[in-house]
Amino acid sequence: MNIKVLTKSGVPIYEQLAEQIKAEIVAGNLKQGELLPSIRSLAADLKISVITTKRAYEELEKEGLIYSVAGKGFFVDNPDISYLEEKRNVGIEENLEKWIDDAKKAGLTKDDAISMLNIIW
Repeated sequence: MNIKVLTKSGVPIYEQLAEQIKAEIVAGNLKQGELLPSIRSLAADLKISVITTKRAYEELEKEGLIYSVAGKGFFVDNPDISYLEEKRNVGIEENLEKWIDDAKKAGLTKDDAISMLNIIW
């Protein structure tokens, strides 16, 4: 797992952690039944609090993405990937709508906006 925590992003660290693990599951990089790093080892690797890591895992467990086995750790569950992908896509579409609205307000043409997107991509 390749997780990056940005302490100055304004997004709580547990949310960053949960979102990145969720993205790994949706992308198929973490498979059903796969053991996740222990709370303590992940916290140590990322140099964050054990409490923060625990909260991220609890959030993922509430969403049905992972489950815990006492004494063994946390494992990837069998989530509805198509639902998660759709939910992700809706979020992306909402961000794009805002971006397009901002571009229009700034006076950009559609071609200018597409060029900008292509450059950034």
